[in-house]
Amino acid sequence: MTGILGKKIGMTQIFAEDGALVNVTAVEAGPCPVLAVKEKNIQLGFDLIKEKRLKRPIAGYFKKLNIEARKFIREVPKEQSKEYKVGEEIKVDIFTQGDFVDVSGVSIGKGFQGGMKRWHWQGGPMTHGSTSHRRVGSIGSSTTPGRVFKGHHMPGHMGALGVTTQNLKIVKIDKENNILLIKGAVPGFKNGYVIIRKAKKKVAKVIKAAAAAAKDAKK
Repeated sequence: MTGILGKKIGMTQIFAEDGALVNVTAVEAGPCPVLAVKEKNIQLGFDLIKEKRLKRPIAGYFKKLNIEARKFIREVPKEQSKEYKVGEEIKVDIFTQGDFVDVSGVSIGKGFQGGMKRWHWQGGPMTHGSTSHRRVGSIGSSTTPGRVFKGHHMPGHMGALGVTTQNLKIVKIDKENNILLIKGAVPGFKNGYVIIRKAKKKVAKVIKAAAAAAKDAKK
């Protein structure tokens, strides 16, 4: 298995084996029942929910599977060499201490924000009678091109977007309580849902290094 679903509990600090103080994010990960097995992915569910809170088609889906209803449903890539069964539970033991993961979640919403906060504009002059300190200012030109380009940085809604933070290290695993302690910050707000996958780039680097070492050994 290359991934699991979870919930961000919050941030704290722990002491590493060498005595260093490490900032970590506590994530409740699993257990996640397998709801469907597809060609490249498997569908997982997380966080129990009362059936009466679900829409009828979703409630019927879980009733057909004979699995308790889950609130958060997502797909994660599967390992092609393994076989998975519907109803099988995926737990934190798929990871080991020291693994690197990519964590995806929805960033904290900031509401409507001006351009300086949203896009880090420098701003206008603060002195000499200027009245354009934090304003948008000119957004186009008169003749050429005579329009405003798509994607122009403007004030607007900030945050509440899908974000993935890559190559975060798992510092500690609590298998009894299904808790992962991940070094650094992960996307989202407290009690927000996240998807934890094994780091793609880190794995690619390890494979590349192993291939290079094997090539050198042949020489």
